[in-house]
Amino acid sequence: MSFFLALLQKNPEAARAAAEGAAAATQTAGHPAGDKFDAGHMILEHILDSNTLEFPPFGEVHLPHFHLFGLDLSITRHVVMMWAASLIIVSLAVLAARIHRLAPGKLGHLVEMAVLFIRDELAIPNIGHQGARYVPYLLSTFLFILFCNLLGLVPYGAAATGNISVTLGLALIAFVMMQTAGIREYGLMAHLKHLVPAGVPSWMMIIMVPVEIIGMVAKPFALCIRLFANMMGGHVVILSLLGLIFIMGSWFVVPVSVGFVLFINFLELLVAFIQAYIFTMLTSLFIGMSIHPH
Repeated sequence: MSFFLALLQKNPEAARAAAEGAAAATQTAGHPAGDKFDAGHMILEHILDSNTLEFPPFGEVHLPHFHLFGLDLSITRHVVMMWAASLIIVSLAVLAARIHRLAPGKLGHLVEMAVLFIRDELAIPNIGHQGARYVPYLLSTFLFILFCNLLGLVPYGAAATGNISVTLGLALIAFVMMQTAGIREYGLMAHLKHLVPAGVPSWMMIIMVPVEIIGMVAKPFALCIRLFANMMGGHVVILSLLGLIFIMGSWFVVPVSVGFVLFINFLELLVAFIQAYIFTMLTSLFIGMSIHPH
């Protein structure tokens, strides 16, 4: 380094040319001149929610901001992704129903296979004979999470399930369904009595009731964190591997980073299906525990 500094001191023109070249390179790479590449910022701006969408032909599209009664109800990138996932599910269902009504087709059989899988492999085994009434909710949850996960693998897309607010909303809906199932089966008071196992001495109620309430809340909390952590973790790994190219600043890193990124992408495709299945399976299991507390 001292050798190159000495050369630049003897040749100011070379120093000036080098500085101009570095400034041009940073501007070409999308960073202001004089700023260092910040891999952490790059990772966060691709994972965190924002009010902009990126479309190559149009550049950045700014989404509208608005507030209602002091609440920020602005449309964000993850909201758009959830709308897209919902639109895909509704369109798929309507199209499959129309095709299947006229003549059984591949799409109709595919949707029917998904319905039968949720009913015969998740709902009825985990809930019992009452499980058929919960198939619409479980199927909607499975498909919504699946398409949200898959949209995160699409270029310029985003995984809404990598946002803890989205997974918290899904977990709260699951919690309501768990309590509704128990209340529907036994009534409110009888359902609350099931919080404490029968035969427990009265002096232990002070300990057992808080513990059971914590356990009841911990079930949806585990659903929320599991889905969020798995979807967030995969994207962090992918972006970190790509960031190594800019951090190391060497072409020799490119094949290794890109190779690992392709591997993680295929793994993320598998994880998208697995996480949708696990969330739905555990939800059906918790509903079954509310209906059959014994």
